[in-house]
Amino acid sequence: MMSFDKFIKEWDRALRAVAGVAVASRPNPAAHAPQHSLADADKRHSAGLMRVNHVGEVCAQALYDSQARFTKNAALKRQFRQAGREEEDHLAWTAQRLQELGSRPSLLNPLWYAGAYALGAAVARIGDAYSLGFVVETERQVEAHLASHLQRLPQSDEKSRAIVEQMRLDEIEHGATAHAMGAAEIPPVMQKSMRAMAKVMTTAAYYV
Repeated sequence: MMSFDKFIKEWDRALRAVAGVAVASRPNPAAHAPQHSLADADKRHSAGLMRVNHVGEVCAQALYDSQARFTKNAALKRQFRQAGREEEDHLAWTAQRLQELGSRPSLLNPLWYAGAYALGAAVARIGDAYSLGFVVETERQVEAHLASHLQRLPQSDEKSRAIVEQMRLDEIEHGATAHAMGAAEIPPVMQKSMRAMAKVMTTAAYYV
């Protein structure tokens, strides 16, 4: 049974994630990247891609929060919390970049968070090995997604590119850590379902 204090803390984390209110614990990798003037079309395109990445970080907060909440393994709970804190850096960086581009986070963030939390909770209840396997597959797909964004972002948008590259490196590390902790391979049908859901999310979040 969750205590009232823990419930308030988790509810606060959820509200901050949905609202895009996050404080980074590490310096923004874009801080020292050159600032170039972007054409309006390039600025809109960068904003769309960074909004997608911001949504991904909202979902990451939900997934790690739910998996930490429902695992009974203390070491795994600590790992999920640590990964969640690092993902919060991404949340803060992408939110800042959206603001710099004169744009906003997705209007559907409450929906994205709720769906991701429910999914993380369901996987966590299956067992720790599959919960870790879900992390491995998620991070594998996210890393590929971020690599594609490095190809699609305007070459002159070095600030967004610096953020995306650091995010990509962090996701690789999170996946490797989950694998080392005993991840089980999740079924191919689940992998395909994850890719399909991600496609829907990224397509919608680019615009809304």
